[in-house]
Formats: sequence, C-alpha cells, structure tokens
Amino acid sequence: MSVPVQAPDRRAAAIPAALPEIADPQNVAPKDARQLSKIFFDQLLVLEEGTVEYQYARNTLIEMNLSLVHFAAKRYRNRGDGQMEDIVQVGTIGLIKAIDRFELSREVEFTSFAIPYIVGEIKRFFRDTTWSVHVPRRLQELRVTLAKAKEDLGVALDRDATIAELAAHLRISEEEVIDGLIAANGYTAGSLDLPVGGNDRDGSDAGATYADINGDCDPGMQLFEDLHALAPLLETLGERDRAIIQMRFGQEMTQSQIGAQLGVSQMHVSRMITRIITGLRAGMLTED
Repeated sequence: MSVPVQAPDRRAAAIPAALPEIADPQNVAPKDARQLSKIFFDQLLVLEEGTVEYQYARNTLIEMNLSLVHFAAKRYRNRGDGQMEDIVQVGTIGLIKAIDRFELSREVEFTSFAIPYIVGEIKRFFRDTTWSVHVPRRLQELRVTLAKAKEDLGVALDRDATIAELAAHLRISEEEVIDGLIAANGYTAGSLDLPVGGNDRDGSDAGATYADINGDCDPGMQLFEDLHALAPLLETLGERDRAIIQMRFGQEMTQSQIGAQLGVSQMHVSRMITRIITGLRAGMLTED
C-alpha cells in the first residue's frame, strides 16, 4: 500500500508494536484506510481501554476514516444554511459511535457499518436544530410531502388545493393532511415578545406577551417519538430476537435466566442482546 507509514518507534510507548505509525492518518487513501482499519480494530480487542496505546489506535481510526464523514456530508452542501462545519462535526460524532460499536466478527465492511451512524447523526442535527418546535419525525416528513403536493396541485388547478384534494392526491386521510399542515407551523416560530392582543376592557392584560402564557415542555414527547419510531423496527426482528427483547425488557429477566430458558450461555445471550440493540439503534438513527 502506498501509505505514509513510518517504521514503529519502540521509544514511543503510545504506539503498540503490532501497529504501524502513520505519519498523517487523514491523508491515507480510502482504499488503504479500509485495510489498515482492520489491523487497528483487531488491536483494539487486545489493548486495555483507557491506556495511551488504546487511545492511539482509536484516534488513528477516527482520523483515517474522516473521509467517510466528508463523503456523507456532501449530500447536504446545497442546503444553503452555511452549516457545513457543523455538519462535519456531528458526522464525526456518528463516526466515533460506529468505531466504538464495530466488531470485526460482524463480517461486514466498516464503511457499510459506519455510514448509517454518520448520516443518522447529521439528520438528527437537522431535525433538532432546523425546526423551531419539536414534532414527530413522521409529521416532519409529511410537511415536505404536503409542500410538494400543494405546489403541484396549485399549478394544475391554478388555485390553492383544498384539504380534500390534497388528501385524494396523496391517498391519505384528511385528518393526516390537517395534522401535517398544523405541524408545518412548527418549522418557524414568532417572537415570544409579541403582544397577546385582545385586551380586557379594564386593561388588566395590557402589555402581556406570549412569553407570559407560555407552557412548559412535555417530558413525554421524546419518549413518545422514540417508541413510535421503534415499533416498526421491532416488527422486522425474527421471532427469537423479539422473544429475547420481550424477556429482557418486558419481563425484566436477567441474562442468566434468558440463557437457561434458551439453552445457551449467559455470554451468548449478552452478545445477542448487543447485536439486537445495535441494529435497532442504527435503524432509529437512519431515516428511510
């Protein structure tokens, strides 16, 4: 491989003897990075977490694979928000999560494993920072669909489409159209300092603003959205995987109890739960 690799310096305690010293990890070609990454992941299994040697291997993996972040970020370069630096930063968070959760035993390429994490973090960033009011992902997607449908029907009808026409065009119910239109109001927000209006005759609420009557956040909204996104992913699991999730989180059985019921070791149960949870997490981070 034509990689800028220096001979290992045995005096540098931060570099394990089994690993090459890479002069500039960020300039390693993607093809070479894929091959070198396997070597570094293999060493992460035997190095003690928290040691200087472990940090060298992990940090080098991050730098060598930053090209994946830039590759994923390119699709958002035309958003016009001037946020490319922020996009790369949150994408790097996704890369780090992928590195910490990747196992060579998966027998999949790290690039295929990491991209969903990177893209998921970027989409989460836009979902949490672009909308003024946090609404479920389903309604955020419906807003975009409705906007396009309104534009198409407006051209065809030479007027604004009615709710019934939008529903017929998208083949959804009128109630869903109304939900989507209401949710679209959360994309931008007015100032809380605007006056409420409609003062009482005695002027008791003169000068009152929306901030004075603003409610508090519902702590259950995030949980509701997470459960709403998780439900269809659980349906894609095999019968055995669903049973394991039900026993572990529904019946609150220990891993040993699950192992005894399935006839496998506690360690095997632990690996299966980790695999299932990792897959579900990746699915929730990736929007179809």
